Amino acid sequence: MAAEAVAETGNLDADHRALDDDLTARAFFDQTRRIAAVLPAALSEMVRDGLFTRTDTEAIGLYLAALGTSLDALSMKYLVAGRIEGPLRRHVTIDIHESGLPVWAEIAQTAADAAQAAEELARTPTPDAIKDDMIRQIVGDLTIPTRLQYALSQRLYYQALAAGGLFWPQMHPQALRLSGQGGQRRRWLIHWAVYDSRLNVPVIYLMETDDSGRRPLDEDAKRWPELRAHLLAQSVTSLQLVTIAQGFDRDFDTLHPRRLRRIVLGPIYSQGFTLQDGPIRQVLESAAAPVGEDWAMALTVEDLRAERATLESRGLFSVVERQVFRLDPLNADGAGQGATGATRVLILPQRPYQALAALDPAGFRDIRKYVPGPDGRVAGYR
Repeated sequence: MAAEAVAETGNLDADHRALDDDLTARAFFDQTRRIAAVLPAALSEMVRDGLFTRTDTEAIGLYLAALGTSLDALSMKYLVAGRIEGPLRRHVTIDIHESGLPVWAEIAQTAADAAQAAEELARTPTPDAIKDDMIRQIVGDLTIPTRLQYALSQRLYYQALAAGGLFWPQMHPQALRLSGQGGQRRRWLIHWAVYDSRLNVPVIYLMETDDSGRRPLDEDAKRWPELRAHLLAQSVTSLQLVTIAQGFDRDFDTLHPRRLRRIVLGPIYSQGFTLQDGPIRQVLESAAAPVGEDWAMALTVEDLRAERATLESRGLFSVVERQVFRLDPLNADGAGQGATGATRVLILPQRPYQALAALDPAGFRDIRKYVPGPDGRVAGYR
């Protein structure tokens, strides 16, 4: 990157950089698309390794698709914005140290813009009308229609927002019934996500919970709204999983959390767009991979499981079920604190993987690696 490809953003944190060159910005979005295209196959391989179930990956896939849609919308927003003089001149801002993705403010702004997308589309010309004007300017004036190109890109940006399916700062919880019919205790997979404002990465939560309530959770007008608000308020990466699960267990007597996982998608390391320290820097430098293959994406899965349940007195005549969670006594991994365990994964193209295998840094030996091949399939290596 380097350094000449980015510009400091003044008041923003030093880890944030604005991609002030159109070609650099397009290369950044092209890279994110390539990485996004690899992830479904990588998830399928993780199912084979027992890290996720098919149901898990279906839920995760919804968020990956939403993230891809958001990045496509942002690519339209900034397509030619860097060539416009005056206040309209803008650049996408990314976190180059802890994330490799757009900063949280970019995602938050898409949410604000989406709320006004219908009005914006109603008062702007259609793409065909803008293209006609562009042709007239090119043929008649023999000039490049930069402002019309900008108008078209903004139109396409708002069309993408209006179509929906984007990754918002908060993705509200959804419930999928896993088992339990008739009078049986029901089990749900509740999943939700946030775009973490501190790390600038998407974070997905998967919770399996038993339901002993009289009405199914997703049909319960009292419990379901309270549950959604509770989980979103607790979706902070600085909170340990055990803190989130115990709070949930205390606040909902008829819901019994059996398993809670937090999946952090990132950071993405790249020779072209991020600054990295330690062995991963040496790996990418040694790989000397061509543009488009000079990246590595980390993925962390924290996992908390209930070990058993106890009964706790409630008033004079009733008891409630409380979960006892199994914690990793060794805290072998920093991310495993307050959890039963943690798994770290690295997804990277073949050239960086070959460099990693040759260098064999100690900190990466126990990390599962997933490497996409030319045929689109992904191979897993220890």
